Amino acid sequence: MNNKDTGFLGENITADYLTKNGFEILHRNWRCKHLEIDIIASKDGLLHIIEVKTRSSIQFGYPEQSIHPQKMQFLKNAAALFQYQYPIWKYLQFDVAAILLNPYNEWELLFIEDVYF
Repeated sequence: MNNKDTGFLGENITADYLTKNGFEILHRNWRCKHLEIDIIASKDGLLHIIEVKTRSSIQFGYPEQSIHPQKMQFLKNAAALFQYQYPIWKYLQFDVAAILLNPYNEWELLFIEDVYF
């Protein structure tokens, strides 16, 4: 499985998880200029900006460890553009979905809500 397929699988797993837990998926792979947000969802009137990281091994660390400060700044910038385009959303939080795949078509999802950076 190549990186694009791995990422797509991780986003599908996350979208299923979110839907089953009461989130409404508003956008997937939302883009503006050079910025992208993997998943934008809402729950209880709160906008969730969700970064999805998927790995098939921990050789280079856990998925959530690959989110560096520059990526978080890109997410903040993208979220600001989204709120500018959709001013109805006043409150938001940033979440991380970290998925670890194994060779047996099983996976583990760690959903970290309200990350601060």
